Amino acid sequence: MTRPSHVTLYEVGPRDGLQAEKATVATADKIALIDRLSQTGLRFIEAASFVSPKWVPQMADASEVMAAIARQPYVTYPVLTPNLQGYTGAMMSHAQSVAIFASASETFSQKNINCSIRESLDRFKPVAEAARNDGTALRGYVSCVAFCPYEGRIAPAAVAEVAARLADLGCYEISLGDTIGRATPADTERVLEAVLKRVEAAKLAVHFHDTYGQALANILTSLDYGIATVDASVGGLGGCPYAPGASGNVATEDVLYMLDGMDIKTDVDIDKIIETAWFISDVLGRPPRSKTAVAQGR
Repeated sequence: MTRPSHVTLYEVGPRDGLQAEKATVATADKIALIDRLSQTGLRFIEAASFVSPKWVPQMADASEVMAAIARQPYVTYPVLTPNLQGYTGAMMSHAQSVAIFASASETFSQKNINCSIRESLDRFKPVAEAARNDGTALRGYVSCVAFCPYEGRIAPAAVAEVAARLADLGCYEISLGDTIGRATPADTERVLEAVLKRVEAAKLAVHFHDTYGQALANILTSLDYGIATVDASVGGLGGCPYAPGASGNVATEDVLYMLDGMDIKTDVDIDKIIETAWFISDVLGRPPRSKTAVAQGR
C-alpha cells in the first residue's frame, strides 16, 4: 500500500493518559488541558471516561469536565462508555462520539473488565444499538493486539476476530492497541496482515505504547499498510493500570515531529502541542515523557 499523505492524530491524553495517574488531577487542570489541546488543530480529543469511579477514580469528574470545556466546532470530544449506564451519562453530557473497548486476550479481559471477550462484546450490543438509534459515532478499541502481560504473545487471528466483531457492531473505526508496548514492526506486520483480511484500512487506527521504544517504528510500519489514524498522547501521558510495567502512550509531539519530517500532513501545530505537554507535565510535577518536548524545551 501507499503511505497516506494525511494522517489524523487522535489525542487520548486527557482520558487514556490521565486515567493511569495515581495522584488525583484537579478537574480545573483537566479542563485547561483539553482547552489548550483544542487550540492546536487536533480534530479528536478523547476527553473523559464514563466508568465506575470505583474502578477508575481519576475519571469520576467526567460530567463536570464535559460541562466546562470550551468546545470548538471543528473538534470532536469522544468519551469512553463501557456499558449502557456510561452511555446514558455521556449523552447527558452532550458527547458526540463514544468508544467501547474489548481485548484480544481472555485473561486481560477478565482482569480489566471482569468478563470474557464474548461477554464483553455482548455487553456492548445495547450501547451500539443506542448509538445507532441516536446517530452517535461509535469507536472500538482492541487491547493486547500483540502481547498480553498475562498470556504473552497473542495470535493475530484472535485480534482480527475481535476487530471484525466490533466492526459488525457498527464501530466506524477500530483502534488496535499494543497495550504493554512490546510489539516490534514485525509483530505489527503480522497483526495488520491478519486484521486487514477482515477490516479495511480506512476503518483502522493504531495505538502504541512506548515501553520498549518501538512506538514510532510501529507507526511507520502501520503507515506502509495504509493506516491513516494514529492515537497519541500529549507529553507521552499514560500507561495501563491493569498492565504491569506498561509505560505511556507514544507522545503526540514525537509522532508529529516524525510526520512533519516525512511531509505527511496533520494540520496540527507542533509548537502548541509542545507547550501543552509542558503545561500538563508541570501539573504532574515531572518532565514530559517525550524526546521532542525535552529536546526543544519550553
